[in-house]
Amino acid sequence: MSSPVLSFSSADLVDPARAFSLEWLETNGLGGFASSSAAGANTRRYHGLLTAALKPPVDRFVTLSKIEEKLINRKGVYELSTNCYPGAIHPLGYNLIKSFSLDPFPRWIFLAGGTRVEKTVLLQYDSNTVWIAYRLVAASGALVRKTASVVRMEARPLFAFRNYHHLSSRNDFCDQTVREIAPGVYEMQPYAGLPKISISLSSGEFSAAPDWYLDFEYPVDRERGLDFREDLFNPGVFISPEGCKEWVFRFSIGEEREPPPREELAAEYKAKKEMEIARRRALLKGFEKSGNPTKRLVQAADTFIVKRGDAGRTVIAGYPWFTDWGRDTMISLPGLALATGRTDVAKEILLTFARHVHRGLIPNRFPDGAEFPAYNTVDAALWFVIAADETFRETRDIDFLKGIYPALAAVIEGYQRGTLNRIYMDGDCLISAGGPGDQLTWMDAKVGDWVVTPRDGKPVEINALWYNALCAMARAADVLDAPASGYADLAGIVRREFEEKFWNPERGCLYDVIRPSGPDPAIRPNQVFALSLRDDLLSPEKAESILTVIERNLLTPYGLRTLAPSDPAYKGAYTGGVLERDGAYHQGTVWPWPLGHFIFAVWKARGKNAATLKYARDLISGLDAHLSEAGLNAISEIFDGDSPHKPRGCFAQAWSVAELLRVRVEIEKCEKSAK
Repeated sequence: MSSPVLSFSSADLVDPARAFSLEWLETNGLGGFASSSAAGANTRRYHGLLTAALKPPVDRFVTLSKIEEKLINRKGVYELSTNCYPGAIHPLGYNLIKSFSLDPFPRWIFLAGGTRVEKTVLLQYDSNTVWIAYRLVAASGALVRKTASVVRMEARPLFAFRNYHHLSSRNDFCDQTVREIAPGVYEMQPYAGLPKISISLSSGEFSAAPDWYLDFEYPVDRERGLDFREDLFNPGVFISPEGCKEWVFRFSIGEEREPPPREELAAEYKAKKEMEIARRRALLKGFEKSGNPTKRLVQAADTFIVKRGDAGRTVIAGYPWFTDWGRDTMISLPGLALATGRTDVAKEILLTFARHVHRGLIPNRFPDGAEFPAYNTVDAALWFVIAADETFRETRDIDFLKGIYPALAAVIEGYQRGTLNRIYMDGDCLISAGGPGDQLTWMDAKVGDWVVTPRDGKPVEINALWYNALCAMARAADVLDAPASGYADLAGIVRREFEEKFWNPERGCLYDVIRPSGPDPAIRPNQVFALSLRDDLLSPEKAESILTVIERNLLTPYGLRTLAPSDPAYKGAYTGGVLERDGAYHQGTVWPWPLGHFIFAVWKARGKNAATLKYARDLISGLDAHLSEAGLNAISEIFDGDSPHKPRGCFAQAWSVAELLRVRVEIEKCEKSAK
């Protein structure tokens, strides 16, 4: 079974704003990636053909930023690349694009002076290596023959060699020396302390002409209030032989083996391409009869699952700038791994984080460097317990449960006794966390000393998670015949206290946070987790009332708003600089991932039937279409709260993809069983 194809014609790309907004992503399972726009122009600092994870999955560096290509034939010289400069787009290569597709790799077809150039980018899995291949054909589609002697290409690679969060500027420290270490194999090390880059090409020659290309502009960074200009260096030009029909480049960082000889390069490229096609095809096993959006999501799910050094697997929270976050990993795991049938991956991820349990917490995030992980989260460890419970339910693997049980028990004990960041079980058996200045839940925007959404106290979703974690542990203890733990009795107390203290009779929904000074009545999506998780906390009548409130105030075609528009603090657009954007991040901005929990809450409250399945399909139709609108074959992190709900933030977010996939798989399962 082939991978689903996504294709755009020249008519789709003639408007540069449209072409620039379509962003493709290729990942290598190490945290490294390649990404740019369909137009070929880099529109943000995170774009590049080879962003290498030097300490997988972190310490990421943009090495090869892009390639400036020219086609030369009888009719003239045609520049195929596209860049943004101050006040100008140059060259205008996007005007020569006949089509752009993900088939399954990024592939452009340019038409220039009667010659078609097919360009393909292949990021090699499990290696910081990118292949760029050009195939020259006549306009009719046949390989160039009669005009072969007058067709050639030139390629000028542009390098950044900088941390992917930063920008590079022209400097005197960059060593642009290119050394030919074998025929067609070159090597350079622009900066001391960073690895060498190996460059191989299948034919042609290299002519040294070191130079800097100045003042590239990144419009997305400018829109986000960030520095947006960069200088890139070019060591010289690669020139193809005249009459070249296929031209292959290979760029690699930190490889230990010798690169293949020139005469074997094209064959190795084809072999790597076939291997990756087969790997992606294998991901779709069991989804042969699924809809196209589901297949695309299954393959998108794989892009987030990466190695963490030599110690197992983890999940990249989002591309292009997030690393692996504990909260995001555990929320995403059921969709990314369990819904796709990759239970071994789910177990490996959970065991990876189990090794990092510290005082009952798992890391909120792993820094880019070698620093100690950050444990500033109250919900990640509870999601960890729930994810382990779901994984055991799916696998019934007793050995897995035995192996992870001590880490799960340590989480419960940590919360009962009290742990970091003033996280503790209060006298009413509910969980309290943080104090003034702390942001420990997923609504964690903070600018300097300004806590945008203060949620210290007893947040509603934390205590819903706490109850479900206790129920999960009671089941695990029973399966393992563990010593009396009291988990079930404690869960009973939590359920009673939760309903008594969080119910807001005036609004017919749940308070967002309980504090000694009084409850917070803000209408937010956090209350949905009291309904969506496996173990029920509320009566059917209250559940239905909450769903109605969410539908009226928070539901949009792309997810749930983080605050009701009627609230004076509501922000309908996620725009401006860092201060403005963080001020809107959880004050009305739409997040797709809670939509999955809303749909599961609907199914729990109203049953899975023809009407609720149709309701769910209608709710996710906007996100299905979004797979072709911004981050291609991915779901964005957030959307504006106000219509038309423009996508914002990361263009590929793990939990956005995971929750949409989890819903789609469940719908297809129900439809299959109904036949």
